[in-house]
Amino acid sequence: MSNPMKDFIYHIGTVGTPWGDAEKQQWLSEQQIKRSYQDQVLTPLQQHLPDSAELLNYGTLDYSAVDLPVYQLFAVRSKNWQADKPIVLVTGGVHGYETSGVQGALKFIKEEFSRYTDKVNLLVLPCISPWGYETINRWNPKAVDPNRSFGAESQSDEASLAMAFVRQHSGEVLVHIDLHETTDSDNSEFRPAKAARDGTVNHNWNIPDGFYLVGDTNKPEPGFQRAIIEAVQKITHIAEADESGCLIGEKLAQFGVVNYSKRALGLCGGMTDAKFVTTTEVYPDSPKASPEQCNAAQVAVICAGVDYALA
Repeated sequence: MSNPMKDFIYHIGTVGTPWGDAEKQQWLSEQQIKRSYQDQVLTPLQQHLPDSAELLNYGTLDYSAVDLPVYQLFAVRSKNWQADKPIVLVTGGVHGYETSGVQGALKFIKEEFSRYTDKVNLLVLPCISPWGYETINRWNPKAVDPNRSFGAESQSDEASLAMAFVRQHSGEVLVHIDLHETTDSDNSEFRPAKAARDGTVNHNWNIPDGFYLVGDTNKPEPGFQRAIIEAVQKITHIAEADESGCLIGEKLAQFGVVNYSKRALGLCGGMTDAKFVTTTEVYPDSPKASPEQCNAAQVAVICAGVDYALA
């Protein structure tokens, strides 16, 4: 696993003082568009939509007031929605910079979606944070983390629109798989920026070299998590615990798995009452993992998770 970078003071704000509007505006002014949501997400989505699926616009993110684009949000849903079948929810791109979360969701839609539509109702939101995808960012333009905003008092339109759309679908959500990555930029950019924003002190952690899962403390379902780890092992390596027996500061629940209290933390994985819940953490910066492996690992998670839940 990689060594943590030396902790450093972020270049915006005053140590120990939370950001105000001026600091947030400075941060926003430094963000740049680096890739295209239209070209890399929407066009492939439209080109490779299976016959068994329908593409739905579930909302609009309008950031024109701060001279940023307007984004249309899309979900892919089983065309033959059947009230007596359980729902499988897949979410990607909550953190837009986590590339394989988005591209893995698109790969699943293209290659595996139709395999499950006679067994479950599928609902896939492949890119919840398109501005974050384009700027390779963890936050939205308001310097809010969408993945701490899936609660009653959300400050993230990305999270609020996703929650509202999912709530429109009656039926049992059996499985929710949220696709993420852990990257070296967590230490070099995102954790220091968060500490500066919040007026706290950042201490970098070891970035695990390999894939791992974050289950839900309140419904850990260890067999479900284990089945996913075993499927992913065939594609890429699983992260080993650090010298303290931890991954990202959390004690291992089992090989390759830690647990968080998802709902209490406002995480995307806590937005439903699904029995089977997990968050993937792919490590794209590993010299032992290619982008293709990262995307394939995300697909393997979805397939293994659904197969286990249905068994």
